[in-house]
Amino acid sequence: MGAEACLDGVRVLDLKAYYRNTSVDLEPDPDLYRLVAESFPEAVIEDAWLEDGCREALAGAEGRLSFDAPIHSWSDVGKLPLDPQWLNIKPSRFGTLRGLLDCIEECEKRGIRMYGGGQFELGPGRRQIQRLASVFYPDGPNDVAPSEYNEGPARPGLTQSPLPPPEGVGF
Repeated sequence: MGAEACLDGVRVLDLKAYYRNTSVDLEPDPDLYRLVAESFPEAVIEDAWLEDGCREALAGAEGRLSFDAPIHSWSDVGKLPLDPQWLNIKPSRFGTLRGLLDCIEECEKRGIRMYGGGQFELGPGRRQIQRLASVFYPDGPNDVAPSEYNEGPARPGLTQSPLPPPEGVGF
């Protein structure tokens, strides 16, 4: 398999422009954004900064832009510089189950596609994001594999897809 074929499996690229003073901050860079949009023409582009020439660098990719870090409620969606086509839904950011479900409902009404990702560091948050993805957006570009996938290199014996439904009730 050539390098180009490997790139076809990239479904989401997280540019992390909304993080501040963390170990994952990425400085917005229009040249990098342009390269990302051109090199991964099918991938969702998450948390791109849309000022300082970055929005222009992503011209033509607006339908692939997604937001994660700035979304803590449905009202945050209205504060974005554009109407998003995608959102990464993280239950731990919403505070209440009602707020989370309100946002999911509004996304469904408006045709905003959703997915879940990350949270592997949060124990219960990882289980919550897995359950949400299985119910509301099972075919999205979810990054919600069992936590064992984030512990060390690939190895035999890891759970294979499709995964069985999680045990237990409730959220």
